[in-house]
Amino acid sequence: MSTPRVLLTNDDGIDAPGLAALYEQLTGVADVTVVAPANEQSGVGRARSKRAVRRSHPWGYTIAGTPADCVAYGLRGLDEDFDLVVSGCNHGPNAGNYVVGRSGTVGAGVEAGFLGTPALAVSAYHAADFFVHPPEEYDFSRPSRIAAELVDRALDAGVFGEVDLVNLNAPVDVEDPPIRITRPYPDYDLVVEHEGDVSAANTDGGTTPAWLEDSTDVEEAGDGIDQDGEVVALHDSTWPDVVGFTNPFPPTDEYRERYPVGSDRRALMDGAVSVSPLSVTMDAGESDRLAGLLEDW
Repeated sequence: MSTPRVLLTNDDGIDAPGLAALYEQLTGVADVTVVAPANEQSGVGRARSKRAVRRSHPWGYTIAGTPADCVAYGLRGLDEDFDLVVSGCNHGPNAGNYVVGRSGTVGAGVEAGFLGTPALAVSAYHAADFFVHPPEEYDFSRPSRIAAELVDRALDAGVFGEVDLVNLNAPVDVEDPPIRITRPYPDYDLVVEHEGDVSAANTDGGTTPAWLEDSTDVEEAGDGIDQDGEVVALHDSTWPDVVGFTNPFPPTDEYRERYPVGSDRRALMDGAVSVSPLSVTMDAGESDRLAGLLEDW
């Protein structure tokens, strides 16, 4: 095929090292236009804005908005036709159903799918450290090369005529990682803590952890804290026995065996490249009991 046209975005912002690495690799196989958030937009999923500020950038444009805003503008606001939207490289993995569903990186790809353009979401992880933070201390070239090669091969093979979205997680530190077709693993829980909870004690003996004392998020939301209000913390537990951003990768067989072969999380535990073909639509389920209930309503 002729040189493909790629719209590149991310959720870590226009200045992110992962975006720069992916841009460098993709320009070797495609004509690339960047429309990326002006600032970090991690964890916003497919959130959209009604209005956003656009500014020119040497690679394309920045949008003061979400990754989905960037994709919406790129696909409908530019006088260009794109063969593929690529989002990344994210500074950390996006694996597991819940994480994938809330990821701004993946959310950009979902927006693209609804607008009729296939997408590739690219996330980087470290097989020992898990998170690539701070990102300036890691090399995103390997995940970017894998992504660029996948773009080149998949477009020629017609893969994106069959799949709305491919979610790719690749290690930055494994020299020759195996590549596996995977499915997102369904696993999630939530920890709710109240101010003063004994279980939420600080290491210095206080009863309120610093992240509960910091009411910035509440104040920015305009909710304020008065004598009738109390801050509660909704703390993700997206991996077993892990709350927040603790490394869930202890190098033990016990942890590895929690995840079945074929799941994206097992691939990450094994230092492999996880490739999950996804649909952006929420396909209808079936329930004979619901159907029977409504028959006699």
